[in-house]
Amino acid sequence: LCNCSTVGSVGVAECDAVTGQCLCREGYAGLRCESCAQGFYPERSNRECRPCGCSPPGSHSPHCDDSGKCQCKDGVTGLKCDQCSDGYYRFNETACEPCQCNNHSKTCNSSTGTCLQCQDNTEGDHCELCKEGFYRSPHAAHACHHCPCSTVASTGTCRIHPGETAPRCDKCRMGYTGPNCNRCDNGYYNSDSICVRCKCNGNVDPARSPSVCKPESGECLGCLYHTAGFHCEECEDGYVRDPEGTNCTKKEATLGPETGEFTTSAPNASKATSFSTAVINSTLSPTTIQTLFPISSSDNSTSAFADVSWTQFNIIILTVIIIVVVLLMGFVGAVYMYREYQNRKLNAPFWTIELKEDNISFSSYHDSIPNADVSGLLEDDGNEVAPNGQLTLTTPMHNFKA
Repeated sequence: LCNCSTVGSVGVAECDAVTGQCLCREGYAGLRCESCAQGFYPERSNRECRPCGCSPPGSHSPHCDDSGKCQCKDGVTGLKCDQCSDGYYRFNETACEPCQCNNHSKTCNSSTGTCLQCQDNTEGDHCELCKEGFYRSPHAAHACHHCPCSTVASTGTCRIHPGETAPRCDKCRMGYTGPNCNRCDNGYYNSDSICVRCKCNGNVDPARSPSVCKPESGECLGCLYHTAGFHCEECEDGYVRDPEGTNCTKKEATLGPETGEFTTSAPNASKATSFSTAVINSTLSPTTIQTLFPISSSDNSTSAFADVSWTQFNIIILTVIIIVVVLLMGFVGAVYMYREYQNRKLNAPFWTIELKEDNISFSSYHDSIPNADVSGLLEDDGNEVAPNGQLTLTTPMHNFKA
């Protein structure tokens, strides 16, 4: 009896009469067609022989094991050896090519070769680039190291320039400077490790002092427009805010009508010099006061003089000159009147006498003092004419001869 396989043979009773070889169907082999031929494997469900279907480029042979797995070449995987293994890509007639990932990844896309899961802070199709915030070192197999750049002070990216060994930050943010953007730029100062713009109220000139303020404290440098203070927010001594509160103008003050004293002291002065405010109706400028009355700062003396304009000072000087001239004129007039009074007191009354031969006649009476009492000055009985023509006038007190 042929006893051929009902599954693998063409007919159960059809076999060779000498050898007993059954006539097998495609994919079956054996005397009775009970096993699978080369290139076929038995399917587990119904034990039928199925073709292996091994990929010729990826497998060593068309045969497969009982599970249907083909014998794949290096870099090829899959049941039918039709896929690239991890680390390989581009399945073609010559099998798969190794991934080009610069030793920073072991896998890549099996079709395009794009590297997957780049390691060591790298990125790119072939892990050839450093991630953002990292730079490629010229040593240690071109490993990527973290940039010494803060994302607060810069973009966080850096690179090594030709001819240099240390990285330099690509771009500093506003207010920061330096190779690593770790210093405050001109016009900024460090406030709790953050560069803050200098606060000088617009009273500094960056062209004159580019730093504008001290980088470690923020104190303004070179205050302009007569300002002073840590932030140039105050007016310097001798200046006050104008009514608008914007500019510092020279201080102007007027003393009250009450009488006060201005006291200045000098190192060699034995006593203070006082001036009445009743005489000075306006204040003098500090420069004028310092010129007229030097003030020593070593004695810790104080001055009550205020600042005024030159117009007020000129008015004061003119007023003083007029007062002095009037006083001088009064003094001269008084002296003149006094001397006139003395001259009149000394003048005595006198007569104009005409002598005609032996007769005497009094033609007129003169007196520099009005209403003077002239009685007894001349007596008719006591008047005699000497033989030589001399006239004698006798009074109780005087004896006049002519």
